Amino acid sequence: MKVLIGGGTGFIGRALTRLLRSRGHEVMVVSRQPGANRITWNELTHSGLPPCEAVVNLAGENIFNPFRRWTETYQKDLLSSRVDTTHILATAIAKATQPPQAWVLVTGTAYYQPSLTAEYDEDSPGGDFDFFSKLVSKWEAAAKLPGGATRQVVVRSGAVLGRGGGAIGHMLLPFRLGLGGPIGSGQQFFPWIHIEDMSGILVHAIENNHVNGILNGVSPASSTTNAEFAKALGAALGRPAFLSLPSPAVQAVFGRERAVMLLEGQKVIPRRTLASGYQYVFPALGAALKQSVS
Repeated sequence: MKVLIGGGTGFIGRALTRLLRSRGHEVMVVSRQPGANRITWNELTHSGLPPCEAVVNLAGENIFNPFRRWTETYQKDLLSSRVDTTHILATAIAKATQPPQAWVLVTGTAYYQPSLTAEYDEDSPGGDFDFFSKLVSKWEAAAKLPGGATRQVVVRSGAVLGRGGGAIGHMLLPFRLGLGGPIGSGQQFFPWIHIEDMSGILVHAIENNHVNGILNGVSPASSTTNAEFAKALGAALGRPAFLSLPSPAVQAVFGRERAVMLLEGQKVIPRRTLASGYQYVFPALGAALKQSVS
């Protein structure tokens, strides 16, 4: 198949491109800059969708950019980088003479309300209680297509682990120095997924006609807390991991509203992902972290 990827130059996009090509598919990336096997967002808007069998959108400004203060401008950038790109792709698909077979969007588990007791699967309510949950709702709404010519899949991703980027990238230095540990109380759930499974779920959604609707892009080890994650990462590096990062420090760096995503968490179950037949490469945290830091 020919697969068009919005935001294909990022951490998930690079892994997805490698996996698709290894399976014999052709990849074209939507990017700000022109180049080989690329189309720009402006070209997509003015010329329409190029011939392809599947479209994936991974585009979005980094939520945890430590160099961006939590301002109204930054919030608008977070929203527009996700909703506007999704709307551009959805509009191009809807107008295409030969629409693709599959349209896959990656959003986030921030859709579900943080809780120390609740358990969420793909049918659980959410999307209406804070900035990030409302962002996910607007993001997913922008992806909706009229009619049934194209199969639609939304993957709500947890923190993505893997070598060379993702959630691990920001944590490695303090943990390697023996300065790592839980964030805040450490009791909050930490929904995570290895990059090989994130890209694997996306290819599974592209290649299989029975896959549709919402999938939770998280590991089956859904009961992982932040403290357990910190301990496991320390063990993978052979370092202690008991120096907790106090909540006020997290709020000072990221702002109170953004810090919620680190200080609070959700227990998210990939019920429909498993029921669709996807088989995880890294279902357990220890093996996922060992590969990520090797």
